[in-house]
Amino acid sequence: MYDLIIIGGGPAGYVAAERAGHKGLKVLLFEKKSMGGVCLNEGCIPTKTLLYSAKTYENALHGDKYGVYSDNIRFDFGKIVARKNKVVRKLVAGVEGKMKMHHVTVVKGEAMILGRSSKGVEVTSGGETYLGANLLICTGSEAFVPPIPGLAEAGDIILTNREILDLKEQPKSLVVIGGGVIGMEFASFYNSLGTKVTVVEMLPEILGGLDVEISAMLRDIYTKKGIEFYLNAKVVMIEGNKVIFEKDGQTQTIEGEKILVSVGRKAVTKGFGLENLNVELDRGGIKVDKEMRTNVPNVFAAGDVTGFSLLAHTASREGEVVVNNLTGRADKMRYDAIPGVVYTNPEVAGVGETEESAKAKGIDFKVAKLPMAYSGRFVAENEGGSGLCKVLVGAEYGEVIGVHLLGNPSSEMIYGACMAIEQEMTIEELKEVVFPHPTVSEILKETIFAM
Repeated sequence: MYDLIIIGGGPAGYVAAERAGHKGLKVLLFEKKSMGGVCLNEGCIPTKTLLYSAKTYENALHGDKYGVYSDNIRFDFGKIVARKNKVVRKLVAGVEGKMKMHHVTVVKGEAMILGRSSKGVEVTSGGETYLGANLLICTGSEAFVPPIPGLAEAGDIILTNREILDLKEQPKSLVVIGGGVIGMEFASFYNSLGTKVTVVEMLPEILGGLDVEISAMLRDIYTKKGIEFYLNAKVVMIEGNKVIFEKDGQTQTIEGEKILVSVGRKAVTKGFGLENLNVELDRGGIKVDKEMRTNVPNVFAAGDVTGFSLLAHTASREGEVVVNNLTGRADKMRYDAIPGVVYTNPEVAGVGETEESAKAKGIDFKVAKLPMAYSGRFVAENEGGSGLCKVLVGAEYGEVIGVHLLGNPSSEMIYGACMAIEQEMTIEELKEVVFPHPTVSEILKETIFAM
């Protein structure tokens, strides 16, 4: 009998397993592919590794801006991909090492839920049956492939986030269907390397859900870098390497050597016996409460399978919430301060309410914003670069309710804003915090003083 059985070794599953093992629980974890899940093997880590290579190449190309000159600057696509694979292997091994360190039993294979009895939950794999007092479902998500006519017939021209990571050669041209986070990161990578990139987005702006002003600024930056954008454009057909879409009542066609379909992800709720538990679903994912409990006693779900906040760091925290409640610490999941980051060059990061979401919720707020150029460190390290810091505060109490950044290194700065929102800090309290100088993070303090 295991204290906790976990299905899925992604950020929710392996973090929960590590925390539970550390606290003395007897843990069993099933993973049918590689430890780390989509994030480590097909998402967060490999894409950021590729993007760093592209950023290094782009910085070298423009070294003259900083008085640094080099001849014959070039890149080796094969070596870029090989390094990506090496990084992934190293980190997968690291996760496996953590499982051993915390005495987590790992079964490499597909798990099938048999059902729940008075003894616990039964799960089988490879002909063996395992019994657990509690079950945590962390089966993650997969790329959503829309039913576009001709898409299935286009063969290996069509890519999702999985296949594009395994390309052996750089495509001369790439059409990205969907201008969300994944689409824009791959667009950024290939644009930096010289591929002709076109983005087709059905919404009025890229990066739906993020701050619209900052999204538009990023699009303008990449337009100047050579990416072609078609907004308010609905793809209606694929003919080989041609993408046919409707925009402003007219039908247009563009071609690409490869076509990346990046229109979102869907929770994986089939193929592992979930129906044998009669777990309630909601909006395509498993329905949970703030403690990550399902409607079935002793059955929990965390990560993308809930269909709510499809981010690795959200998944990890949800896994922690489950373990804390199982080990005697009352804990609830909160989503008010979940950061979102886009690892383009420049980066985008945001947390909390946007102007658009605050207006939709009827929140009375004030906003202050400053160009990143008000930070001396930013100017020193981003010659000719542009950026923005935007802070939203509640009109009545002055509490920070949203922060949105465009400019490097936004991804490394946003956690401070998360803490401010999580702790319900007012701008007067934030003004008293001492920021190190010179850092780009000082822009947050400069912005609230401008309010």
